[in-house]
Amino acid sequence: MHAPIGNFAEVLQASDHLDLLAPPVAEALRAWRGPVPVDQVLYVDSDPADADTAVFGEIHGIPPERSANCVVVAGRRGQDVTLAGCVVLAHTRADVNGLVRRHLGVRKASFAPMDTAVGESGMEYGGISPIGLPREWPLLVDAAVADTPYVVIGSGRRRGKLLVPGKALAGLPDAVVLEGLGRAAG
Repeated sequence: MHAPIGNFAEVLQASDHLDLLAPPVAEALRAWRGPVPVDQVLYVDSDPADADTAVFGEIHGIPPERSANCVVVAGRRGQDVTLAGCVVLAHTRADVNGLVRRHLGVRKASFAPMDTAVGESGMEYGGISPIGLPREWPLLVDAAVADTPYVVIGSGRRRGKLLVPGKALAGLPDAVVLEGLGRAAG
């Protein structure tokens, strides 16, 4: 199989190799429903040392405009904490203090601590995927991600990545597509 983006020796249908994915990601693919057939979600192997977006992109020829990061945000209102997943293109940053905070209806929003993000998602740091996040979490997807033919995202583990049509991420259960979620980095 040929990769729709990047340079990879082998490309696999992710749903045929669930053992390579973090358990929550594998479970989400087992229960897949959406506008894109599950066989369009692809898996590529990679060295865990190369999991960081910039390094992975350089090695495999993936520009930042075709790579998406899923960050976990903690929103607070009083004692209540809401965790949310935010998916933005790699050359942008999630507008946590503006759009995310307003959308979640919280007084303060910040990136969740690593141990919270990892523990609550069931995924590894550096590989958190929007596919398989807890259903009670809001999932915010930047419109630019949704409009990208294929993006690279985490597989739930540092080893391996998923190649996914942007519209598949927009079609995840309870996903909300927001214009301007990803802001220019810098």
